[in-house]
This record gives sequence, structure tokens and C-alpha cells, in this order.
Amino acid sequence: MKKLFYSAMFYLVFGLCSGLFYREFTKSYEFTGLTQLKIAHTHILVLGFFMFFILILFEKVFSISESRWFNKFFIVYNIGALLSMIMFLVIGVAQVKGITPAGPFNGIAGLGHVIITIGFIFLFLVLKERILKEDESIKKDKALTTA
Repeated sequence: MKKLFYSAMFYLVFGLCSGLFYREFTKSYEFTGLTQLKIAHTHILVLGFFMFFILILFEKVFSISESRWFNKFFIVYNIGALLSMIMFLVIGVAQVKGITPAGPFNGIAGLGHVIITIGFIFLFLVLKERILKEDESIKKDKALTTA
């Protein structure tokens, strides 16, 4: 549970700081156009903070950290999320400075999204395992009480 809590807290601070950075950085360059920095704030909060905040509730109800897939999910998802989020910031800074960052930066951001997708697959394996286990234990409890 602590791992999920500290992850949620990290992404909350990271997301809020990215929003502050977006506002101040674009203001200092007098930039008014579209930039990846604008969406970085929201993505970090949703894919980071809200994701782990909700998973804390799943941990409380289903003990998801007991799944054999949980550590794989946790590591893979965080690598993908951080890679994508950092690329949002790098590409956004380049856009504000007037540099068009194509090619490798966009490719790395895309790789981050692919890794996040693999993390989601692991998450569904975690949820499937824990929910099915919960269903089995409920059936056993009902069988014991009716016998």
C-alpha cells in the first residue's frame, strides 16, 4: 500500500510542478501557441496521480499487491509513464524555444506509450487474478454458511 501511496504522491507533485513550469516557462518566452507542455500537466496527473490513487482503493479491497503480476505491472507502467511524461516536457520546451523536435523524441514518446500499454496488460492480469480469487473466497464462505 505504501508503494502505491508514495507513487501517487510523487506524480501529484510532479504534475503540479509541470503545470507551474508550463505557465512560467511560456510566460517568460511570451509564447502563446500550442505546446506539449500544456498537456503534460494533465497527463501526469491522470496517468500518474489518479491512476495510483485509484489503485490504493483496489489494494484495500482486492489486495492487488499480492498478485504475482503486480511488481511487473508497477515497474513496467512507471517506466512507460515516466518516459512519456519526460518526453512531453522535452518536446514542449523545444516547441516553446522554436525548435521542431521530430524523429527521435517523438519515437521515444511513442515507445513510452507502448510500454504503458504493456503495463496496462499486466494491470489487467493483476485485477483478473485478484478478483477471481476474491470470488472464490466468497463462494467458499457462502458454502460454509449454508452447510
